Parts: sequence; C-alpha cells; structure tokens
Amino acid sequence: MKLALAGINHRTAPVQIREQLAFRVEEIPTALLDIQARGAKEALILSTCNRVEVTATIEGSLTIDRLFDHLLNERPGLTLDALRPHFYVFEEREAIRHLFRVASSLDSMIVGEPQILGQLKQAYSQAKEQGAIGSVLDAVLTRAFNVAKRIRTETEIGQSAVSVSYAAVELAREIFSSLNGKRVLIIGAGKMSEGTARHLLRACASEIFITNRTPQRAEEMASLFGGQVIAYEQFPQRLAGMDIVIASSGSPECVVTTDMVRRAIESRRNQPMFLIDIAVPRNVAPEVNGIEHAFVYDLDDLQRLAERNLQTRQEVAEQAETIVEEEVVRLEAKLRERGAAPTILSLQEQFEAIRRDVLDRYRGRLGALTPAQDEALEALTKGIVNKIAHGPISEIRKHVAEQPSEDAREGELIHAVRRMFRLRDR
Repeated sequence: MKLALAGINHRTAPVQIREQLAFRVEEIPTALLDIQARGAKEALILSTCNRVEVTATIEGSLTIDRLFDHLLNERPGLTLDALRPHFYVFEEREAIRHLFRVASSLDSMIVGEPQILGQLKQAYSQAKEQGAIGSVLDAVLTRAFNVAKRIRTETEIGQSAVSVSYAAVELAREIFSSLNGKRVLIIGAGKMSEGTARHLLRACASEIFITNRTPQRAEEMASLFGGQVIAYEQFPQRLAGMDIVIASSGSPECVVTTDMVRRAIESRRNQPMFLIDIAVPRNVAPEVNGIEHAFVYDLDDLQRLAERNLQTRQEVAEQAETIVEEEVVRLEAKLRERGAAPTILSLQEQFEAIRRDVLDRYRGRLGALTPAQDEALEALTKGIVNKIAHGPISEIRKHVAEQPSEDAREGELIHAVRRMFRLRDR
C-alpha cells in the first residue's frame, strides 16, 4: 500500500484556479466516499483559500492522478491536462515530508502562521468521521500534529509579527508590557481596523470604543467586537480615557491633532498613549510623535517591522526544516516496522504452534507431573522457542528499519522469511 498526495497551492496556481477546485465543507464527505469507492483505502481532503490537496493510501494500478482527475469531473471547466502545470504529486517519503511542512506552516504563504494547523486538524476530523482514516493516515497525521507542536516549542517560528495588524499589537505590548485592562478607541471602521482590533482583543485589551463619520458602520463594528460607540464629534474629548488609538478613517486630512493629544496626555497625568495610524493619507498629525508619552506608528513603520520579522521567520524556518527531516526518517522507520509486523506475528505463532505440538506429544511419556513440574516444563520450552525466534525477528526489524523506503530488498526479505518458514498470509 502506497501513501500519495496530489494538489495545488498558492505557489503553483493562481487564485482563479484554486477557487474553481476548492471544496465547500459540506461537499467533502461525499467526495471522500467517492474517492474510497474508486479504490483508495484511506483518504483526506484539505481545502483552504491557499491550497486544495488530496492525500490517499492506494494499491495496485490505482494512481493519485486518476483519483484527482475523477474529482475534477465534478468541476466544470477544469481538466487534469489544464491543471497539470499547476499540479504536484508526492509519494511515500515526499508525501510525509509535505504533510509535516504543511502542518508546521513551513509551506504557508506566511511562514509560521498558526491557522493551517487548525485547518488540517479539521480535515482530519472530518475524514475520520467518514471512516476514511485508517492506520497509515492516522499515524502520519498524528505525527504531523506532534511535529508542528515540536517546531513551535523548539523554535521561535511563530513569535514575531508578520502582518501589519499584528505588528501593531506587538508594539503596544512593548509599550504597555501587558494589554490586560487597556482601553482602545478605533477611529474609522475599515478592514485594517478590524484586523488590529481582533488581535488586541485576543491580547486581552479590556474595552473597545468605535467612532466613525457614518454611525451605522460604527454600530456594526461595535456589535462585532462587543464595543461601544462614541459620536464622531465627541471623540476628541474622550481621548484622555484611551490607552490605544487606532486611526483608520478615510479622511483626506489629519483627524487627530497635536492639540488633542497634548490635552489628553495632560489629563492622563503623563500616562502613555499608543496611536496606530494605518490610514492613507495619515490620520494622526506627524508632530504628535514629538509629544512626550505619545507613541505614534504609521503604516510604513508597521510594514517595516512586519518585513523584518518575516525575514527572521525565514531564518528560523531552516531550524524547523531540520526537525521535519528528523521526524520523517523516524516515522518512515515506524511505518516500515509496522509493515513487517504481520510476518513477525506469523513467525511467533508458528514457533508457538510447533512448541505446543511437540510438548503435547511428549507429555504422555513423562507420566503424571505436579503443577510445579508442568509450569517449569512450559517455561523451559517457551524459553527455548523465544531464544530461537529472537535472532530472525531482530534481523527482520533491523533490516526493515535500515532500508530506504523505496528499497526492494525490504519486500524480498519478508517474502523470503515467509517462504522459508512456510508462513500463511494473514
């Protein structure tokens, strides 16, 4: 049985292709059943905005290309030939390595982002519910989750901000040490504001206040974050009560002036205020940065920090790749040993059957035995059989563990042992 994976991702295919091939959550159970009906023993479908991948265990003449081609028949306008330039296929070791890298976000658009691990776990759970996960995929995916955890524990791959909104939160943490109990004012209600506010809430910011020229949009944002609306004309008077200000309005001129911030800082008795200006053109007057205890960062500042951190993550990723390689070798050895398990078990059963047969035939010649003598005889014969079996079983395990997964000698050895000891197929 062979492990294989086929798919497309953000590196190999444009979004127009990815969106045509993508599966909705409710489509996946039927697709999994269909793949199994076509001959796959086990199957998994991972479909996100950045990738669509099918992983399966297959036998005989069945190929992962054929399974993928069948899935394309359900997608009008797509064929395997049209998809082939964007298409990748991995088998055995390469498939394991790819799944480990995906789980660890080494294959993500933003290296180190945590979302893909959750998406892979969800795909695994969905496939398991459909009965599409067997011993091989269970072993590979369980190990993939552990590899991702090990990489996050042993490296700093996820510790630096690589998005503008998260970079803003990192800077806020540096200024305040902790965001627990901090109050946030959002001026404007754009997507960048939303993203930053989400990160701030996750970082335990206490209260969110929203102000916007259009009250309806402010109400929508307030309901989204459990926040409170401040009338736009009133926010200058409320600045003093805010620890963090996120400015992202569409105003063509500054909406947060030097005088506003100076008065707010004085009212705060020189407690620091953090202003994140993610508007273009800028919403916060540049001169505000000269006010003591006021810390202003604009879009360029945040972008530079995100890019610097992204470079750091790429360097850390090299450490993570080493961990992936170690884990691939370890899992391969386990899977190969598991493949030899039926032969080892058959060998043990054969030796035990011989022991019992011979012992039963000689018991009559020994006369009546006490329970202690009978127990000693059982222990003696079992000890002899175990010593005889130990050599060949150890050699099988050693040989299987040392051979590359594609080495034909592994199968030849198993076949020779089964023929030599006349072991029946299990």
